[in-house]
Amino acid sequence: MKGTGEPGPLPSADLQMDIPHPSRMYDYYLGGKDNFPADREAAERAVAANPEFRSTARANRSFLQRAVRFAAEQGIDQFLDIGTGIPTAGNTHQIAQQVTPSARVAYVDNDPIVLAHARALMADLGNGPTTVLQADLRDPAAILADPRLLAHLDFDRPVALVLVAVLHFLRDEDKPHAVVAELLSALVPGSLLILSHGTADFVSPEVRDSIISVYDKATAPLVGRPRAEVTRFFDGLDLVDPGVVTVPLWRPTETPDEGAERVGIYCGVARKPVN
Repeated sequence: MKGTGEPGPLPSADLQMDIPHPSRMYDYYLGGKDNFPADREAAERAVAANPEFRSTARANRSFLQRAVRFAAEQGIDQFLDIGTGIPTAGNTHQIAQQVTPSARVAYVDNDPIVLAHARALMADLGNGPTTVLQADLRDPAAILADPRLLAHLDFDRPVALVLVAVLHFLRDEDKPHAVVAELLSALVPGSLLILSHGTADFVSPEVRDSIISVYDKATAPLVGRPRAEVTRFFDGLDLVDPGVVTVPLWRPTETPDEGAERVGIYCGVARKPVN
């Protein structure tokens, strides 16, 4: 792995294979193979409740790629991707480094299987400066103080903070808006926030409750927040057009499918103002 940061200790070997994990369930939705029977069974129950889960996951992945490319084309060459999930094609570092080969990317996740796969991916030749850290989004102070992160990213220059499909795994008592605000406080003006978040705005209460029950048996809950609550994450920032929209509608490269305005993940990209 290239980069100035030390790779750090190996992740814990406790993969909790008998308990569904959202990262591995998401991998299954995307057609990946880095998941266990418990993950697949839980994911199938979620798909049975809402058959659009798979297409929604793909739409979210596509948003990540478009947003990262946008940030890189805006001159951002540092990315802090928290809750990265299991690596698959079109990761943040791959997209950013297509635009700027020297772009620096730090991945942060708390799932041991994510860390193991991400570090294996980073060991391949041809990657630019990228590092992988084990930490928990619910403790932003620990993330920001990690010496490996501080050695890898220069917080005196703009950074793109990537929080894609991760904040809906934080309960209200985890204070997700305060978590985002603390992370943003460490970034200089001109930095970007790339964010997506699941919602139950477009499903019936019965479907919502069925999906919640699936994730309540997993290692993290699923908290679908309404558009107003997602928009709050961007308070104090300058939203990039088209603002807060569902993931297929953020600067699409192709004509969105019918019903794109009702896909169950909101997203947005915003810039920290330059005073």
